[in-house]
Amino acid sequence: MMKAIVLALLFVLATGWQAIAQTKTTVTEKVNVFLGSSGDHGQLSPGASSPFGMLSIAPQTYPHIHTGYEHKAKQILGFTHTRVEGVGCMGSGGTLLIKPFSGDDKDELIKEQEQAGPGYYTIGFKNGIKASFVTSGNAAVEEYRFPGTDNGFYLDLSHALANGFREEEHRIEKNNISGWIKAGTTCGNGAFKVYFFLAFDQDINWQKIAEHKYIIKPAVKTKTVTIRLGISSVNTDYARQSVTKENIQTLKTKATTNWNKALGVIHVQGDAKEADLFYSLLYRTMQSPYRISEPDGVYRAIDGSLQKRAHDSYNGWSIWDNYKTQLLLLSLIDPVRYQHIITSIADLYRYGKNNWATQTEPSNTVRTEHAIVVLLDAYRKGYAVDFAGIKDSLLKEISQLDFTKPDKALESSYDVWAMAEILQIVKEDSLSAVYRKQAAGWQLYWKQDFADLKKSDVDRVGARGMYQGTIWQYRWFVPFDMKGLIAQCGGENGFIDQLDTFFGRDLYNHANEPDIQVPYMYNATAQPWKSQAVIRKYAQDTVVQYYFNDNSRGIDPFIDRVYRNQPDGLIRTMDDDAGAMSAWYVLAASGLSPACVGWPVWYVHVPLFPLVRLDINGKQFTVEVKNFDKGNKYIQALTLNGKTLNRTWLTQEEIIKGGKLVIEAAPVPNKQLGKDNLWLTSLDKKDI
Repeated sequence: MMKAIVLALLFVLATGWQAIAQTKTTVTEKVNVFLGSSGDHGQLSPGASSPFGMLSIAPQTYPHIHTGYEHKAKQILGFTHTRVEGVGCMGSGGTLLIKPFSGDDKDELIKEQEQAGPGYYTIGFKNGIKASFVTSGNAAVEEYRFPGTDNGFYLDLSHALANGFREEEHRIEKNNISGWIKAGTTCGNGAFKVYFFLAFDQDINWQKIAEHKYIIKPAVKTKTVTIRLGISSVNTDYARQSVTKENIQTLKTKATTNWNKALGVIHVQGDAKEADLFYSLLYRTMQSPYRISEPDGVYRAIDGSLQKRAHDSYNGWSIWDNYKTQLLLLSLIDPVRYQHIITSIADLYRYGKNNWATQTEPSNTVRTEHAIVVLLDAYRKGYAVDFAGIKDSLLKEISQLDFTKPDKALESSYDVWAMAEILQIVKEDSLSAVYRKQAAGWQLYWKQDFADLKKSDVDRVGARGMYQGTIWQYRWFVPFDMKGLIAQCGGENGFIDQLDTFFGRDLYNHANEPDIQVPYMYNATAQPWKSQAVIRKYAQDTVVQYYFNDNSRGIDPFIDRVYRNQPDGLIRTMDDDAGAMSAWYVLAASGLSPACVGWPVWYVHVPLFPLVRLDINGKQFTVEVKNFDKGNKYIQALTLNGKTLNRTWLTQEEIIKGGKLVIEAAPVPNKQLGKDNLWLTSLDKKDI
């Protein structure tokens, strides 16, 4: 009997300790870095990276998606050290490929197991080789363990994704190799250069086997090899200075601390699985843009020139994709960094901004359209922007805008409106009026292409020469003049009816960015409760998705949640686009949605958690939900800091100064709440 009791007690203790061991006590433990890393469901990788760091170390698999990695693939061709997460055009980066081998360098590496989290990646192969990678800032430590002592490495300095290699130079000094690699940016529109310094912890022998390629073997046979890497956008001296002497475990602890600090700015309380999804997607919003400056402030501008600032500088943009979501999220949760990001965006205009990329980028990058709107938005949120110093470059960009296609006409009108607003800010009212009149021309383009919904091509992706999206999806893209758009739709009732049709017939496309602001647009009407329902649907419920980035309506619909915490976690063909789509979910889950990029206003809806807290520069803004339940998606009542709120929107200032928003949720809408205190944009709007 006693023996049975002891055994039972031991079992309870054992399972209890196991449960404790499995409890996720930090936010980094909640992050699943494999989300979106399989198939065309996000184009993400589990690469070891730091918050806003240029390094990303991941396997180069065969076959692979745009990041060079495919979760289901077993064959590993080596490990590369740069990439842009979540982008199209077959990706970019994939530089500095290293492949370990044991015995014959031609042996295949077949994945047997892998583990990864923010800042680290570990893999084991069937041949007994194990490799671990940790990054912190511009430094990385790589540890390779072999089953025997006859080991080596294959190094390819010419490897790059999408055949993007341009040129390289290197220098070998005993156990070190340093130099630079130049490769194409995303979609091949520009080029970036990365400087590196790679050091082995033991003596090694070098054998050149082809141009840009080496076989490297330890001089003394060993089962463990450690490689230390530093990179820089400036030169190899800075890359050398970035190399750390810390062991891999110490660096991993440091990396985890950095990620916990970054991710910990938002605290959510509620369903554990939803929280795991939340932090996995929040993680993706903090991988770019990249910090390109050195500790002393030196950096290279996009024209290749050396510059110096007293604060961090950034590069690696995907503004067309993420200006409606990720950049706005950062403006809320990371104000110090965001000021540096905004200054860096303004600097693009000083050094030869290109809509895509220059040939002398200091880091990998994608595209920069609508940067002018981002600068206006930041200024109105209290960030410093030197408009006077870049005014001429802004005007030059506006003069080169494209109005030849229906989508371009609306997008360009948005930038022209921003130019008019900026000119008013710098007290050039007469010139501002000229551009405001030009921005009002959106109505002519709208009447020509978007008013008539009876034409046969209105639900066809790419119709009438448009880049991405349909007539139905692009017709809503007048965020700066919602008052005018409502009038063009026949008034508020007509506008609401057309929105109802758009969502009722599943014409909306959450697989791409052109219409991801449309779920918020009922907030500009007397029926804001409909936005509350639509946002909840696309954030958490099952949806029917007919549109993808590679076809039109009616082919193989997607039916599931948009966001799922698994390798094929996003809609098919849905690129995360440098955190754009992840940020949409994070904002939706937090109960906030941007009213218009260019104005410091946020619409409010019921979050996916009973409590969300933003920690902003020592101040806390808390969203608390009364009567929280998955079915209670509507707002019944609101209080802000104890006072009744008769509107469904907040200003940026109200959020960042801290406070408490209490939302009383219900399964049915309060159709009176907010209808008499709407916030909507217009061409003649002067302030909030």
